Parts: sequence; C-alpha cells; structure tokens
Amino acid sequence: MSTTASRHIEDQTASSTEVVAALPRRWLTRSVAAIGLASLFSDVSHEMATTILPSFLATQMGTSALALGLIEGVADGLASYFKLVGGWVTDRMGRRKPAVVSGYVLTTLATSSFALAVHWTMILGSRTLAWIARGFRTPGRNALLADSVEEQHYGRAFGFERAMDTVGAVVGPLLALGLVSAGLGYRWVFAVTLIPGLLAASSMAFLVQEQPHTPRADSRLLRDIKRLPRRSWPCLLVIGVFGLGQFAPTLLVLRATQLLTPVHGAATGASYAMGLYVLFNIVQAASA
Repeated sequence: MSTTASRHIEDQTASSTEVVAALPRRWLTRSVAAIGLASLFSDVSHEMATTILPSFLATQMGTSALALGLIEGVADGLASYFKLVGGWVTDRMGRRKPAVVSGYVLTTLATSSFALAVHWTMILGSRTLAWIARGFRTPGRNALLADSVEEQHYGRAFGFERAMDTVGAVVGPLLALGLVSAGLGYRWVFAVTLIPGLLAASSMAFLVQEQPHTPRADSRLLRDIKRLPRRSWPCLLVIGVFGLGQFAPTLLVLRATQLLTPVHGAATGASYAMGLYVLFNIVQAASA
C-alpha cells in the first residue's frame, strides 16, 4: 500500500474518531429534535395536500381515477429512484445540509403550487417535482440523523423521527378537513401548506448541527450499487415485492368521493371521504 493511501486511511480514521468523540452521550440531541420537527411539519404540509387532492380533482376538474393513478404512480416511482441519486450526491459532497434543505424547500413550493393548477397535468408536474425533491432529500436527512447520535442510539433517534412523521400524518389530514369544513376552498388549503412546509425547511436549516464528513469524490453510483453486501439483497427483494402490491391511498379517497357524492352532495360527500382518510391514517399510526 502506498504511503499516500496509508495517510488517507489514517486521516479518515482520525476524522471518524473525532466525530464520534464529539457526539453527546444522550440520544435526544438538538439535531435529532430538529429533524423530528422537520418530519412533523413536512408531513403536515404534504398530507394536507394529499387529503384534499382526490376531491379537488374529482369535483373541480372532473378527473378520472386513471389520471390520479398516473399522478401518484409517476411521482412515487421517480421519488424512489431519486433516493438513490440523493444518497450518492450527498456522499460525494463535503456537506449534506444544503441538499437536504433545498429538497424541503422545493417540496413545499411544488406542493403549494397545486393552488394554481387549472388542469390535472399541472398537478402531475407539480406532484412529480415535489416527490422527486422529497426522495432526493431523504438519504441526506437520514445520514444527518445518524451523524447526530452514537451508534447505540440509532434505534431511539430513528424511532423518534418516524414517530414525529406519523403524528404529522394524522395532524395534516385533520387540519385539512377542519379548514374545508370551515368553508375554506381547496385552493386556499393548498396555499396554506406553504406554512408548515417552510417551518420544516427552517428546522433543518437553522437547528440541525451538521457533523463534518469526508467527501467521496471518487464515488460512482452504479459501482456503489454493485458493491452492496449480499445479505442486503433478500431484504431489497422483499421490499420490492411489497412495493409492487402497494397503491396510493388517494385512490381510495377518490372512490369514496365518487360513491358518497350522489347520496350526500359534492361538498358533504368529499368531506366524508376526507374523514375516512383521516381514520385510515389514525388506524395506521395506532397499529404502527
């Protein structure tokens, strides 16, 4: 091994040791709390939009289930691929926060732009852009979270972040349903999603303390994927099969809206459908 390579390895080891030594002994650090808040506010923002999106498309644009399925399928699919890209990019960079914060801001702006849509294809573009940014930011956020605590506290830190995200998944639909029931129009609710979304971005930008890491400028995406340990492939296979059978819950909301509208009218039927989505998220959170 060359002297240069040896020094490089020693520098990396020393850097990693310094980072670990600098980490606090407790698990609920400032950065863990801030990332949890970001997940809470972000989920409130996009769940508000998700709750009213099917009813908005059905009652104000006359959109079919096929169009909604296309919107959700394209957005979810590209989000998954951009998680790969996002993780690779933040590994190559010397800092993770700029990419993560940019992802939160772009997700927020794209989601709130639903308020300006006059055709379902505009929703398709905005939703896709929002979900691409959401997928891109996720690996960097997870790396920031892992860097904020000692390895023995990973379970608590990631569990806290997921718990805050789950709370947002309940609060967001409840807030959207409350605003619609109070007489606020769908477009105004989309606009309101800007507030919690920007709070999420602010939590990441101003409260998270990033630990330094060594850039991996020589990293190559496809080569790194091929280097995944063999024991990870069965897990990825199971997750992939699950993904093939999963479908967007907004399709259920749309179907409920279509069934309830002839009986209760457009406004009341849409509210009942959104209420069912709230119940769906509450049951999911409780069972999780």
